[in-house]
Amino acid sequence: MAANLMFFLRHKSSFLSFVSLVVLISVPAMSEDWDHWRGATRNGVSAEPSGWDGKTWLQSELWRATVGEGSSSPLVVGNLIYLIGWSNNQDTIYCLDAGTGKEEWRQSYTSPRYGRVAVGDQSLYSGACSTPEYDANSGLLCSLGADGDLIAWDTNNKGQQVWSLNLYDRYQAARRPEVAKRRKTQRDYGYTSSPLAINGQLIVEVGGNKGNLVAFDIQNGHELWHSESLDEAGHTGGPVPIEVDGIPCVAVLTLRNLVVTRIDGKNSGRTVATYPWTTDFANNIATPAVFGDSVIITSSYNQSAMCRLQITLQGATKVWQTNEIASGVCSPIIHDGRVYWAWRGVHCVDFNTGVELWTGGKVGSQGSCIMTSDERLIVYANKGTLSLVDSAKHSPKKYTELSVKTVFSKTDAWPHVVLSDGRLYCRDRDGNLLCLAISLSPATETK
Repeated sequence: MAANLMFFLRHKSSFLSFVSLVVLISVPAMSEDWDHWRGATRNGVSAEPSGWDGKTWLQSELWRATVGEGSSSPLVVGNLIYLIGWSNNQDTIYCLDAGTGKEEWRQSYTSPRYGRVAVGDQSLYSGACSTPEYDANSGLLCSLGADGDLIAWDTNNKGQQVWSLNLYDRYQAARRPEVAKRRKTQRDYGYTSSPLAINGQLIVEVGGNKGNLVAFDIQNGHELWHSESLDEAGHTGGPVPIEVDGIPCVAVLTLRNLVVTRIDGKNSGRTVATYPWTTDFANNIATPAVFGDSVIITSSYNQSAMCRLQITLQGATKVWQTNEIASGVCSPIIHDGRVYWAWRGVHCVDFNTGVELWTGGKVGSQGSCIMTSDERLIVYANKGTLSLVDSAKHSPKKYTELSVKTVFSKTDAWPHVVLSDGRLYCRDRDGNLLCLAISLSPATETK
């Protein structure tokens, strides 16, 4: 026994290193569904690691699929992936196996390629732009097509349709007007914003004759309330939850303003705060970023600015605004006192002051990004370029790119990149869908 003890003491360091290695191998990386626009927490921040091991990042291609035209991004719920795509005068909802790409079911309905009052830039987009919304309580998947078809599908019954309505038919939304001083900049991309499922409600940016927002009972589609704001719908990714002085609300960047609206009981629909924000080409596209009681909004064109607002029940107060940097399309990520986005470069800005800390990378107008649990940015940009970039925690003063790979090359990478269960999902505007395994992930195991 004494001899065994002496052996252990002499080799204690090696033994503990071995045990640590076994523990690391046996404990899987945290897996998280991507079940809403911008992920589980609706802000582009993931609980999963990037997979970077210090040398390599992307491990292997798992599968490819074709799902029709559109700028809508995928959702991942458990081992299933849901998408919407357009082809042959139909929108189609696809349900695929997330690990293999095998089709589980599909549902289709007749739909035009563009919204009925669409105008401008049709070479840059087509098909559905709105990302579907999943409601875990009911198992319903709610989709919104460019021509206003709002439909609830039962994921527990092969996607059978539960209810449907058309927003143009019911709420008579007109073509978006010119709202900026510059003339001949009218644009209308149809319905683009994602519905928001919360507390049995489906909140949709309608922009019609009843209000900017309308809430429906998610079980049957019956109207519950509509907002005081009558603004036309913007072109962002949709309403974002925010708590204001303990009151549940949503923030929306409409065609004309940032509007914060209450969603609590009898007060639902009441406006809490409004802040003017219009652009040439009706291009309020980046989704508002919420952190605590603050909202960051940004647009390019005549605004070419980013602004942080503090929201109270008394209204919106500007904390800072910078006219030197902006995002035209990519929705900002707020994380650990920094703001990140990918538009004409990857940017890092101080959340408290609005001062840019660094910028870099070959990113044009197309771009989306994810902040991972190991403090790295996954950037999907241009016509299909994937990059892994250090956050300010690893690289506080300069842009540091760890890895880059082109996965597509023909059409715009408008759809948001998705990370779930160690897999990256990338889609281009033509509907090509690629699933990649990242290093050190359970997705690299043989299926």
